Amino acid sequence: MPHCHTYLKKLRDHGYRITPQREMIVQIIAHCGRHMSAEEVMEKVREKTSSINIATVYRTLDLLVENGLASRFDLGNGKTAYATGEHGPHIHLVCKHCGSVTEITESDISASLDKIEDLYDFDCRPYHFSVHGLCRDCRDANPD
Repeated sequence: MPHCHTYLKKLRDHGYRITPQREMIVQIIAHCGRHMSAEEVMEKVREKTSSINIATVYRTLDLLVENGLASRFDLGNGKTAYATGEHGPHIHLVCKHCGSVTEITESDISASLDKIEDLYDFDCRPYHFSVHGLCRDCRDANPD
């Protein structure tokens, strides 16, 4: 069963009604293979139907997050993106200046996570999170 159908089934099993709009939103976010903003999801849904509004998109994305089927993360500058669990654990390096996003895997920072676990006796299980800073190009262009 494709994972979008698994997500829809889980929502149904939790008592949520699956409207045609909600189903389209789940299919788009589940099959996009990347992070998407609510506005990007809405654009994709609008390719299929005009009977959608941004509030419906946000409510559905929030529902997915609340039920552990998707993650929400901050890209800075008031931008938020969403991805399903199929996207896997990773970290985003977000440039505060140009907004570029670089994805790295948990294994790229495993030594740092091990140190946090040792120092704070805390079992780190990052899934999706963002680290904000400056990319090389912006840092080189503004060295102060």
